[in-house]
Amino acid sequence: MSRSIFLSVFLTLFILADFYIYSGVKQITQHWTANNQRVLFWVYWSIPVLSIALLITVFFVFPDRINLRTKTWVGSGIFIVSLSKLFAAAILLLGDVLRLSEMAIQKTSSLFKKTSEPNLASDLPKITRSAFITKAALAVGATHVGAMTWGIISGAHDYRIRRVPLKLKNLPSAFHGLKLIQVSDIHSGSFFNKTAVEGGVDMLLNEKPDMVFFTGDLVNNEATELKDYFDVFKRIKAPLGVYSTLGNHDYGDYTQWASAQAKAKNLDTLIQGHKLMGWDILMDENRSIRVDGEQIGVLGIQNWGQGFSQHGDLKQALQGSEEFPVKLLLSHDPSHWRAQVLNQTNIDVSFAGHTHGMQYGVEIGNFKWSPVQWRYKEWAGLYKENEQQLYVNRGYGYLGYPGRLGILPEITVFELQKA
Repeated sequence: MSRSIFLSVFLTLFILADFYIYSGVKQITQHWTANNQRVLFWVYWSIPVLSIALLITVFFVFPDRINLRTKTWVGSGIFIVSLSKLFAAAILLLGDVLRLSEMAIQKTSSLFKKTSEPNLASDLPKITRSAFITKAALAVGATHVGAMTWGIISGAHDYRIRRVPLKLKNLPSAFHGLKLIQVSDIHSGSFFNKTAVEGGVDMLLNEKPDMVFFTGDLVNNEATELKDYFDVFKRIKAPLGVYSTLGNHDYGDYTQWASAQAKAKNLDTLIQGHKLMGWDILMDENRSIRVDGEQIGVLGIQNWGQGFSQHGDLKQALQGSEEFPVKLLLSHDPSHWRAQVLNQTNIDVSFAGHTHGMQYGVEIGNFKWSPVQWRYKEWAGLYKENEQQLYVNRGYGYLGYPGRLGILPEITVFELQKA
């Protein structure tokens, strides 16, 4: 979809929702004085007018002059308000449908009644259904704005340790009990609280991992985003190594470059960044991890995703891995598992990220829900079919919306166990 078509669709929905909500607001303020209603009009409509002006200016008129941080905050503010208004409009629409249905039923039933009985409660003061629905819709919209704001203030850096026992049938005895940590989707260009990010790294290091996996998206677009956080993530070390791979955002596909050479240089700079931090970046290749004379294999491919860039070459990564009794694969996009790994290779476990759990959803006990599940069958947590497993990390950072609501940032601690 082109930017102009997207803008047209967005503005149409945005304006329709605003008119619909304003009609409800006028209804519940009809007893206000004319002067107060004029103030309400100007206050109410100044918000969408300002939002549309900012949207067009930042993203369409001067996109190359506005830095990423400004775009993120402007876009997030508009997104939060717009989504909340759509929720409010949906409740108003539901109320109107129910009222019209009730009116139709009453009118139909009245045709079969010869007399009408008096309504003894008709003189009692009460709020009309339309006013109640309108107030409920406004309350839901306001609550959602508050929740999304809280997701920025509290949820963005509310790192959670998730402990996952990983049972492997052919695991050599020397690796039983090994502690492996996975982080994913750092998106260093999005951070706004360096102290909190450092605190997350402290949490990781306090777990004293034997080995660490990073499964892609170190930046949003440009290698320079890593500059302010290089020393933070350079601290991540482990006795058996830190292994990493690339995600779809690492290739710089979502920004404009002066030339193809500039884009290629950016990728090379980012790869060198991995190496300078002491991370062993796996570009369609594998490594033998040895403990007490026994070994397992760690494989890593470049990004391969359905609907996204497909740079990875799994066949190349598998070359020379025949003797590994256990194979662990770093592959950023979870859709790769079903497309090329499951039932087609003898890879034991794939480690992915990418989805972020959409940074929005509900997780209570074993119940989890997010809109991202409409796009990805495997989107967060551990999945198993036959003897092959996939773990999808919810991500360390965030993209677009600078927060997390319900789906919190994750540091996954695996204990390898012989099944």
